[in-house]
Amino acid sequence: MYCLYAFNGEMMCFVHVLLNGLDMAERGNKVAIVFEGAAVTLIPELAKESNPFHALYRKARQQGLIDGACRACSVKLGVLDAVQEEHIPLLDGMSGHPSMADYMDQGYTIITF
Repeated sequence: MYCLYAFNGEMMCFVHVLLNGLDMAERGNKVAIVFEGAAVTLIPELAKESNPFHALYRKARQQGLIDGACRACSVKLGVLDAVQEEHIPLLDGMSGHPSMADYMDQGYTIITF
């Protein structure tokens, strides 16, 4: 089980989160992708059908790989409405942020991007 924490707000970095998550899942691994930090700002961009990486994002969504996005960062960076429009769960178990310890307690190996 792997939890891919995306902090980086660079689209090309996040594409590798999607690619690795999909590859891991295709190999039979349980995968959870978490948008954290500046990465939450990518959600409204990835939601656009005109985005060249929209299909990868949709595929990851359809496979249930997107576990959630940081509530505090979504609010602070002005994308809360976009995250909610995408029906991505808001994670806030650690002072408004997703808790890595929660994933680790479930047996996930954390990988950060």
